Parts: sequence; C-alpha cells; structure tokens
Amino acid sequence: MNVPINIEEFIKLAEEFPVIDVRSPAEFLHGHIPGAHNIPLLDNDERAKVGTAYKQTGRQKAIEIGLELVGPKLRSFIAQAQEVFKKIPKQVRDDEQETGNSKPKTVLVHCWRGGMRSANFAHLLNVYGYKTYTLNKGYKAYRNFVLESFKNKPDILIIGGETGSGKTEILLNISKRSHQIVDLEALANHKGSAFGSLGELPQPTQEQFENNLSHALSALDPSRKVWMEDEARSIGRTQLPNPLWEMMKQAPILRIRFPKELRLDRLMNDYGKFSKEELQNCILKIGKRLGPQHVKKALEELEKGNLREVADITLGYYDKAYNYNHEIRNMKDVFFVESETADASVNAEKLISFAGSMLLSKQDNLTTVEK
Repeated sequence: MNVPINIEEFIKLAEEFPVIDVRSPAEFLHGHIPGAHNIPLLDNDERAKVGTAYKQTGRQKAIEIGLELVGPKLRSFIAQAQEVFKKIPKQVRDDEQETGNSKPKTVLVHCWRGGMRSANFAHLLNVYGYKTYTLNKGYKAYRNFVLESFKNKPDILIIGGETGSGKTEILLNISKRSHQIVDLEALANHKGSAFGSLGELPQPTQEQFENNLSHALSALDPSRKVWMEDEARSIGRTQLPNPLWEMMKQAPILRIRFPKELRLDRLMNDYGKFSKEELQNCILKIGKRLGPQHVKKALEELEKGNLREVADITLGYYDKAYNYNHEIRNMKDVFFVESETADASVNAEKLISFAGSMLLSKQDNLTTVEK
C-alpha cells in the first residue's frame, strides 16, 4: 500500500523510517534530505535521454524509453531497498518484519516533483510487500520547507573571539555541558578563513548546506538558547541564509579574549602541520587585503620555516577585520570575557557563567521596571 503525504508528515515519519530518493545521482549530489538513501531510477545519462525524448517527441515516447531503461533494474531496486532497510535501528526492523504477526516493512519514497518516478518505485515496493509513503510535490516541497524554516527565530548566543581563540573548540565544550549548539563550520566543512579549507572534506553545495543547517536547527528545543560561533555570512563558498544571518547580527556576542601569544600557539598547533605549498596558496588568497609588503614578508618567512612569524603577520589582518565587524555595530551587545588561558574547557565555563549572569541581570532589570 502507498500513501501520499505532505512534507510535514513526511519529515515526522523520516525520524523513524528510511527515506529513499529515486532521483538521479547528480540531482541527489546537488541536494537531498539529510539521511536519505539514493536509489536512482535512472542514472544521469539515462535521465538526460528521457528528458530529451520528452522535449523532442512527447510524453508517451519518453515513458516508453524510461520503461526500457528501468525494466532490467527491477530486481536490483528490491535488493537495494532491502539493504537500506537493514541500516535502520533493530527495534524498527523487529517491529516491521514481513513474517509472523506484524506489519509490512515501511519506507518513504520521493522524487523531484512527486510524480512518476516515486509513484512507480513505490508501486514496485508495494508488490514486493513493502508499505510506502510518497511525498506530495516531491523534493521541491522539501526545499520550500527548508527555506521557510529559516524564518523561525532561535534564541541565539554568539561565541566571539579573534582568530586563534579556539571558538569552535569552546563551542564543542559548551555542547558537552548539555547546552544546545549549531556548529556552522562543521556543516560547511570549512573554518571560515582563507585557511579554512585546510584539512577539511570538500564543501557541500549551497543547497545541501541549507538542507543540513535546517535539519540541525529543527532538532533544537525552541524554548532554550542555542550557541553559535561568530561567522561572516560566507563560510568558504557556502552562505548563511539571510533570515538566520540577520538574527545572528542582532544576537549578543560573548567575546573571549586572552593573550595574543596563546592565540599564536593555537594557530601553530592547528596549521603548522600543512605543507608550505598549501599555506602559500592560502596567503595569496588574502594578498590584496594583506598588502604587498606583508605578503612578501609572510612568504619569505614561510620559506624559512618561521611559521610563527607567518601567523603573526596574518593575524594583523584578521584582527583588524574582526574588530571592524564589531565596530560597525558600535559594539552593541558585544561583551568581553577575559581569560588568561587558551584552554577551551575553562573558557567554555567562563562563557556559560557570563551568559547566566547576563541573563539574570536582564531579568533583574525587567523586575525593576515592572515594580
């Protein structure tokens, strides 16, 4: 049995049952529902062939070609669906066994518009004994859902700090203390600076970044605060959705501050392992902003192996840029939290404590006004 459902129902069921995306591999790579499994009805070339036939000779001929291409794959589709089902939690599998006294296995299926591809794939699974749910209006409905989700207003606290402050590590330590976080750099596979791609996996497409970000935000408790790292709108080649970016610009920034020498130590630890060629390419990316004299000096020191000096030169640019971003908001809601250590665990505690005091102070002010 197949049941067409709307996006809200689909997202809810996807928390329990596997999602099969039957679009082509290229469509899936460009953007997909986080956690979905790709079992393409047509590969990239086959999809192009059917699309060309549709434009040149009409719908009926395109369907005939599609059937010819799909027919030999039917047994493979069932085998792939069975493999997908094996990956879901054992409890769900036990509840969904075909044998004995229980229900058929359940999977969710979608294509691009919720049309023939998902309907035909669902029918095949139904014949084999699966129960299927298909997504009305397909992946397009999911993308609309994602873009609308960014209009929600999480209660954000921003972790600030100049380059080398260990903001990401502080964020992860805050998470360990049962606070909500969204790690934007992890979602973007990029640390944000010209050096941010070093040691990272390839970045997702903009569309997939948005999908992953929406998924992460949807898992949050809206009644609790969520911590994020201070970012530019662009993180590598991905961009934060404008509604979220505007909210982040208005959120309070808790800016950790400790001695520059400790920041240099951290940068040496984080980036000293990369090759001269990799570091040189990163320096050249910010060449115009760094200035020709500083670029020349940095490259000379890099060639000598004086990586600490290279880091010090680049910090001159990054510190100015970071301070400028806070100055243009007139330091509004920017709170400095002083520290003498680069220990991310200690600094996480400092920020949590400061945030608690700040919130209590605001509550006291509210109470005073009410009186």
